[in-house]
Amino acid sequence: MSSSDRSQAVDVKTYEVRTYGCQMNVHDSERLSGLLEDAGYVRAPEGADGDADVVVFNTCAVRENADNRLYGNLGRLAPMKTKRPGMQIAVGGCLAQKDRDTIVKKAPWVDVVFGTHNIGKLPVLLERARVQEEAQVEIAESLEAFPSTLPTRRESAYAAWVSISVGCNNTCTFCIVPALRGKEKDRRPGDILAEVEALVAEGVCEITLLGQNVNAYGSDIGDREAFSKLLRACGGIDGLERVRFTSPHPRDFTDDVIAAMAQTPNVMPQLHMPLQSGSDTVLKAMRRSYRQDRYLGIIEKVRAAIPHAAITTDIIVGFPGETEEDFEQTLHVVREARFAQAFTFQYSKRPGTPAATMDNQIPKEVVQARYERLVALQEEISWEENKKQVGRTLDLMVAEGEGRKDGATHRLSGRAPDNRLVHFTKPEQGVRPGDVVTVEITYAAPHHLLAEGSVLAVRRTRAGDAWDKRNAAAAAGPTGVLLGLPTIGAPAPLPVATGGGCGGN
Repeated sequence: MSSSDRSQAVDVKTYEVRTYGCQMNVHDSERLSGLLEDAGYVRAPEGADGDADVVVFNTCAVRENADNRLYGNLGRLAPMKTKRPGMQIAVGGCLAQKDRDTIVKKAPWVDVVFGTHNIGKLPVLLERARVQEEAQVEIAESLEAFPSTLPTRRESAYAAWVSISVGCNNTCTFCIVPALRGKEKDRRPGDILAEVEALVAEGVCEITLLGQNVNAYGSDIGDREAFSKLLRACGGIDGLERVRFTSPHPRDFTDDVIAAMAQTPNVMPQLHMPLQSGSDTVLKAMRRSYRQDRYLGIIEKVRAAIPHAAITTDIIVGFPGETEEDFEQTLHVVREARFAQAFTFQYSKRPGTPAATMDNQIPKEVVQARYERLVALQEEISWEENKKQVGRTLDLMVAEGEGRKDGATHRLSGRAPDNRLVHFTKPEQGVRPGDVVTVEITYAAPHHLLAEGSVLAVRRTRAGDAWDKRNAAAAAGPTGVLLGLPTIGAPAPLPVATGGGCGGN
């Protein structure tokens, strides 16, 4: 290594971003990574565990112990910061928006605290903290710049989030998100479609439309059919193979959206629609503006229009005042809806929400027993529904990092159109993440499928080419993948566990 090379290596500053919570936080973290790389930072190696020049916590406030988790992690970094001159720590996200000055009081070694509305300020705040040698706390009360206008470091070459709105107009009593993310603000349809087209031009072949309440899109611009129009418009983008969206709210789920899903070939036969409870009484206490009949009616219409649709949901067990009869109503809906999968949560208090101070908080042991009954029922249904897939021939998009045992089993993993996870025999012909393989399903487990025979066909795609290109660039040097137009990284295969809060409408 030459002296100039050594000098450059010494000058490189590294960063690490730790993300907690929902899809919106994943979205924001990729923006934060993009901003830092645009400012000259380089991502720290995998497993750095705080050994970086800048460590950013992108926090979530929907869980009862969110602050304990944050302060525990901050405490572990304090001695590392003492030993590493110039190291900086930043805290952003929903908990930062909520707690503000409290974070610096409890952890005075934190350099920057920023909120959900001003993530674009992070590099400036870090530099200001360095120059002034004091903590910078800056929490904006309203959105300063739509996140999709910021630089981005995407995690995937073949799949991407596309945010269509931020904020939420609902007032669910268990959720603090509207107070932290603000009222819904929609992007212009033309801006969304321009981003999708830019993604496709870079090789992306699957996008997930993202919003706190995605199918309420249009309320901010006065068009109740704006979301169905957006789905249909995505269907006209050449090269875009798969379109998904999360998370919708049953209140806003209209027949025109179902028709758009059924009639737009690249909109996938998958729907994640949070239930939260099957009891009308509990739904009213949650301030959920639908009832059991309405919810099951939507499921029936979706199944009639899209027979092979896989429907998933979120359910909260033990909401304050929930009786055994209320819980039985939830089990009834689960039996009727036959979800492919359900994300089930034991209710926990979210400080600052109306539900946290409600009477009749349910004892922990009662909540645990109900939770176990619900999980057992859903496991049984998930397995039965997956068994129906055996014998079907499916096109899978090859995934990256989703099969934890792939190396030992000599398999690869991919996602079916309905988003089911499938492990398949590794073909002789090389395939890349983003390529498409055709397989026959031979075995079903509750949470995955197997295709144990030979792969029937392989289709190499532009997305696979993009994956090759990205890996070649990564091998050439530690530069981030920054695109000229805003993009967002690989969607989680199914919604992140939120307990019905942020991202779990």
